[in-house]
Amino acid sequence: MKRLFVKSVLASIVLASVGLAAAQDIKERTIKFGLNSPEGHPAVAGMKAFAENVAAKSGGKIKVQLFLNGTLGSDQATLSAVKGGTVEMAVMNSGILASEVKALEIFDFPFLFANEKEADAIVDGPVGQKMHAALQDKGIVGLSYWELGFRNISTSKRALNKVDDIAGLKLRVIPNAINVDWVKALGANPTPLPFPEVYAALEQGAIDGQENPIAVIAANKFWEVQKFVALTNHQYNPQSVIFSKKVWDTLSPAERKIIDDAADAATKNQRAQSRASLAANLELLKKNGMTITQFPPAEVAKLREKMKPVIDKHSAALGNTVAEVQAELAKLRK
Repeated sequence: MKRLFVKSVLASIVLASVGLAAAQDIKERTIKFGLNSPEGHPAVAGMKAFAENVAAKSGGKIKVQLFLNGTLGSDQATLSAVKGGTVEMAVMNSGILASEVKALEIFDFPFLFANEKEADAIVDGPVGQKMHAALQDKGIVGLSYWELGFRNISTSKRALNKVDDIAGLKLRVIPNAINVDWVKALGANPTPLPFPEVYAALEQGAIDGQENPIAVIAANKFWEVQKFVALTNHQYNPQSVIFSKKVWDTLSPAERKIIDDAADAATKNQRAQSRASLAANLELLKKNGMTITQFPPAEVAKLREKMKPVIDKHSAALGNTVAEVQAELAKLRK
């Protein structure tokens, strides 16, 4: 009995020592976490869940400060700051990171995914993880993929009931080549703009429309400057949660684990909330006077056909990535 008591005391001392060592490995620090959109954006729920989890797991030592609505600059400026270590974290469309790892451009391919289940399988599987791992050589740690959702076209000019209605519109696009090309393929005029500039450009009539998921259209109150939304679902955007490798390399193993675990936990929360909000956001747009249309099947087929040459052109530049993604999708579609 006495021996058991001694063993129990020794075990308690060891556990206490391990806990103390872990606590000493966690330093007081503040993590700046940037996003180019306002409150109500699908990523904000994930950011808040992440911040709460990090604070709880670190005993309040690590604080996460959220910077919304592009207060840290455009996505490109924020990405540069993350690489330089002046901003610790950001979340942005994965396709934007194609400037660092070309393979990530595939997440801007039109009609790549049929549904969210397919997207989750690719980003959480070996292909998506390999892409994030490749970011490390560029000074970026890819923590997880969150959801932005399927993109749709809004405009102030006219209701879009068929593909030909898109022709002639001046549409804002994410500033990269594939988005410019698919807008041109539809006979519209692409206008690449950083997202924080989009509302003002719509308000001033510098552009006729833009394309984004319903949650983004709602969060930014685009009903104030747009009248029509067409549910084209032409692209699905995952978003990459990224961390500065320059800062990551200074963290202790205990700190890295806290951040990794918090990102994983926030991912589940963020995706669930994003998907649950779609119906409510559609109602919000209608309530605020937006007319919502949907292409009939024949027009969707026409939209796909017009975008196919763009997909073929950009596939050639991605090497094995397209084949790897298509092989994984084929397994899911059996």
